[in-house]
Amino acid sequence: MEAVVRHKSVRSDPDNVSITKLYLWVLSYLRPYRKTFALLIGCSLFITLIEMSIPKLIQYFIDVILPKNEEKLFYMLLVATAIMIGFMYALTVTRNNMQRNIQELAGRDLQLGVYRQLHRLGFAYYEKHPVGETLSLLNTEVSAVQQIYQSYLPKLIQHLLFVAVMTAAMFLMQWQLTLAVLPCFFTFYLFAPYLSKKTSQHGRQRTENSKFMNKRIYDSFMALPELRANGSEKWDLSRLLDAVSAYNKSDVMSTYYALVRGFLRGLSISMGAIVLFAYGSYMVQTLAITVGEFIAFLFYYFMSIGMFTFIVMSVAAQKALMFQAEVIYRFMRRTPEVQEPDHPVPLSKVKGELHFRDVSFDYPDRSGVLRHFNLHIHPGEKVAIVGASGTGKSTIMKLIGRFYDPIDGEIVLDGVPLPKLSISKLRDSLGFVFQDTYLFHQSIRENIRFGRPEATDEEVEAAAIAAYAHHFIMQMPDGYDTVVGERGSKLSGGQKQRIALARMLVKNPSVILLDEATSALDYEGEREVGQAMETLFENRTIVAAAHRLSTIRTYSRIVYMADGQVAESGSYEELMSRKQLFYKLVNGGTEENG
Repeated sequence: MEAVVRHKSVRSDPDNVSITKLYLWVLSYLRPYRKTFALLIGCSLFITLIEMSIPKLIQYFIDVILPKNEEKLFYMLLVATAIMIGFMYALTVTRNNMQRNIQELAGRDLQLGVYRQLHRLGFAYYEKHPVGETLSLLNTEVSAVQQIYQSYLPKLIQHLLFVAVMTAAMFLMQWQLTLAVLPCFFTFYLFAPYLSKKTSQHGRQRTENSKFMNKRIYDSFMALPELRANGSEKWDLSRLLDAVSAYNKSDVMSTYYALVRGFLRGLSISMGAIVLFAYGSYMVQTLAITVGEFIAFLFYYFMSIGMFTFIVMSVAAQKALMFQAEVIYRFMRRTPEVQEPDHPVPLSKVKGELHFRDVSFDYPDRSGVLRHFNLHIHPGEKVAIVGASGTGKSTIMKLIGRFYDPIDGEIVLDGVPLPKLSISKLRDSLGFVFQDTYLFHQSIRENIRFGRPEATDEEVEAAAIAAYAHHFIMQMPDGYDTVVGERGSKLSGGQKQRIALARMLVKNPSVILLDEATSALDYEGEREVGQAMETLFENRTIVAAAHRLSTIRTYSRIVYMADGQVAESGSYEELMSRKQLFYKLVNGGTEENG
């Protein structure tokens, strides 16, 4: 059974987020497992009590059994110790299993939360943020925060319990010895906050430099063909080395302050041990304490000092991790630009009537993409949108799919404004074929079946035949089971677009959106696919952003866009007879993609 914390996406908090608030947010992923976590703490408490009893048993052996040579008591002590140690290890195994389950489940929930948020943020987020940044979020920030569940928090609780109980025991045993070692111990912690702060500062810089370095590495991999073609390997290597150098510098400084802190910690512990042995020997000689009591106190000191040191180091390390947690926290608090309606209007069957009513739209870095745009597309109508680059052709496709919402006006499907429809139901009724087709590193069969995962092998092959892809697929080494490579690297541009068309055909949508869908096909391939589309997409609404004018002659209407508005509209023959903008475009050559 999956227990995942649902974190509602709200608007970003103010710039300053307290570490306490961040830490509580991170711990909130443990909430579904709080009963198991309580059992974990209970096991840790019992283990602590058993560990504390062992030095007392040693004290009893030295002070009572050894002087009197009580053989029977000695064997009883051995049996009692063995039973306690066995019970302690059994509890330890139980605790470790619970700890492992909790950390895996909480870590999984965090990862799933990030993935869900990525899906919620949608297309607008991907266009604004590079892939390297998103990969860094998943590979670096999430992994860093998972360390809290995996090691820091469980050990912190265990050690806190141990130190609390142990310190109380030491004061009860010999408060004079305890007070004697405290000055040496706290000498280190006078400098620890400064050293921890410097370590955290450089650690945060290291995180930022790591993110930047990952972006550089990703760019280098993705641009490898272009780099080789232009002989720019040295230029790229220089940029990458600069990023690596910045990361290494921050990493060295963070490590330096951590090592200095570790050295001072060790020095303070050693000084405390010297004071303890000197003063403790004096107390033994004056019979203020027994030898067994002194030995037990030594055990408590070295056990507690190590654990207390871990607590301080753990707190400092988790403070550093909070810088990375803040990145995830702010990401999770982002509000999706496109919101799912609370009560979506059901559409039993989509007819495909689209109506743009006074629609205006801006990108963050480009305004006036659409300005009071009006367009009515009838059910079953084939509409081609043409125009110069930047006139908003592709933007219209994104708005129909609700990748974005217009800043003004509305888009209506079958009489219902798009924001009132369920996003998933809306996109189920749409079939997209983009100019740049993404294929998964899987078989051709699975890439086509992506359009409708429940499609049978026969339906997949029928779609491939209809898209004129079956012939080249059967010539592949493993036919439909041929793995296409990363992003379809084993296929040509035309082959990839045929696979994309087959993927869309198997989905069988009511509205078809073609964004330069045949731009990578040769003349013969374009003609074949065009014939297939004529037959298969009859009585379906088709909206196409066209690059090649030869592909739109048979469309029922052509819309020429200029300055974010409809400049001309009509059939191919009508627009050519007017001898205006579209006529000039046809006679002047093909336009660029917009």
